[in-house]
Amino acid sequence: MSLYIYQKAQTNSALPPTPQHSITPPPPTTSTPKPAQPPRSLLSLLPLGTSIIGLVLILSVAWPIVYYEILGNQTSPPTTSTGLLNPLADPSSLAAFAAAPKIVGSLDYTHASNWFPSSPPTTQVVRPTGPNTYTLSIPKLNIENAQVIIGSDDLSKSLIHYTETALPGQLGSPVIFGHSILPQFYNPKNYMSIFSTLPTLEKDDQIIVEYDGITYTYSVIEKQEVMPEDLWVLEQRYDSKKIKLITCVPPGLKTKRLVVTAELQSL
Repeated sequence: MSLYIYQKAQTNSALPPTPQHSITPPPPTTSTPKPAQPPRSLLSLLPLGTSIIGLVLILSVAWPIVYYEILGNQTSPPTTSTGLLNPLADPSSLAAFAAAPKIVGSLDYTHASNWFPSSPPTTQVVRPTGPNTYTLSIPKLNIENAQVIIGSDDLSKSLIHYTETALPGQLGSPVIFGHSILPQFYNPKNYMSIFSTLPTLEKDDQIIVEYDGITYTYSVIEKQEVMPEDLWVLEQRYDSKKIKLITCVPPGLKTKRLVVTAELQSL
């Protein structure tokens, strides 16, 4: 019996060792996390938010027009006057003019000549020698030393002095055109928006003009709203020294003209 056990032990010791298998863990998996999805309640509010933004944009454009027409329009009723567009004519020989206005369709309103397209023909004006530019300031509107060019036509580059009207300081009324846009885009240094807040001027506000080395101070006396065919606003009266500033109204539109008249104060 002992011999049998010994032989079995010898047999077992002669067998090769059983290999030990190690289990290799799988490599870690890398997955990109999915972005968090917004709650359905926020998605449902998106159309409402878009509608609110659109409404705000519409109101920002419409409100200045509504305010001007209902609350801010404090102009005097239109009047008629007589005179000729000839600032150097003999005052004793003045007479009224009459012109049949023409309605012009699509116009470029950056050109002053299109503002009153039916302005009547006038006699040739012989101007005294002197500068063809001067400056205009309106303290209330933060307009300082804006350039006014006599006889020019491009309102994107300067204010325009209508050629057939008096010079600053003369008997009559210099007529000055200025461009305007919606008041929220007002920039007193940009000639495309320089007269956008002209409707806010009130009686006794100052308009300061410097021409040929002389400073003239005018005081606002009235505001009037006229149609483009109301050419009488360009007429000259030689019993006083005034100035007229003209721009398009309501704000952002070109259907009417605002005329601000100021009278020269003593030098």
